[in-house]
Order: sequence, then structure tokens, then C-alpha cells
Amino acid sequence: MLNQPTIKRNHQLGFTLLEVMVTIVILAFGLLGLAGLEMKTRSVEMESYQRTQAMVILNDMVSRLQTGRAKATDYLVSAVGDGAVEDCSALSGANFDLCEWANALRGAGETAGSSQVGAMIGARGCITEIQAQNTTAGSCTPGIYEVTVAWQGMFKTAAPVNTCAQDVNYGGDTMRRVISLRVSAGTAGCI
Repeated sequence: MLNQPTIKRNHQLGFTLLEVMVTIVILAFGLLGLAGLEMKTRSVEMESYQRTQAMVILNDMVSRLQTGRAKATDYLVSAVGDGAVEDCSALSGANFDLCEWANALRGAGETAGSSQVGAMIGARGCITEIQAQNTTAGSCTPGIYEVTVAWQGMFKTAAPVNTCAQDVNYGGDTMRRVISLRVSAGTAGCI
């Protein structure tokens, strides 16, 4: 029998400690990235929810204004929505509609315990006159009114041009969100 030289083979039998630590660090960064993505997704989801709520409340007030358009100037208001929920049962006409709208902006549509949670963060509403109605014979111009809902957003974006709730501290004007619709009050009495 011949003596053959023994060949020593080095086989890797498992992970080294260094490889395990690098893997854990990479995994930790990946999980942190997923957590950040989840937080961003939740804030975008909240922005979407608030915009949907604002549209519902805005459309409600636009419907009320269109129903009472004969007395549209009674609906003009610089800002509603701050303060506590009020009892509107003793009011009528535009005052009732504005009181109900203010309560909706305060979140009275949905409660959790004793807190109103159904509206947006810091919701405010404004109704301004864009063009005064003129029923003078030969002139006949309709009244045009802008109904606006403003609230606090979840992250910064471009500041809105509309001035509704501009004086409210939302953490800067870039946190203020605004949507609005214009309503035309007809000129039924014109010739």
C-alpha cells in the first residue's frame, strides 16, 4: 500500500458570528423601513378620510344654501365650527342651517365616549359672497357664494390660496387644508 498524502479540506460548516450580525443589521434596517412606510400610509389614509368628511359636510351646507337661496345673504359667515356642540332646536331658517353645519364641523355626527370624533381636526367653515345679487331691471346678475371647509392636515404641503380659517393655528399655513364650492343664487325677480 502506498502512502498517499492526506489532503486537508476546509469545509465551512455554518455561519460565522460576523455573518449573523450583518444579517441582523440588514434585517433591522428593512424592518425600520417597513415601519416608516406603515406610518406614512396611515397618515395618507387619515388625510383621505378627512377630505371625504369635509366633502360630505361641504355638500350638506351647499344643499342647505341652495334650498334657502332666496335669503342667501343670511348664510354669510366668516367662520363657524369652533367651540362646543350647540342645541339648534329653537332656531329656524339660515340660523338653524348654520348651527347644524357648525355642529357637523365640530364632529357631532359621530362620538366615542363623550368626545365628538366625526369630523376633521380643527374643522372650520366659511361662506363668503363673491358677487352680490342684482335684480335691477336690465342688470339681472345672480348672487354667487363660496362655501368653504378648512381643517388641519397630517403633513405639510403647499399653502392654500383660500383664506378661510387662515388665522387658526394649524401648525403653519402649509398644514391647512381647504375645499370649497360656489353656489349661484338665481334672479327669479328679474325682467
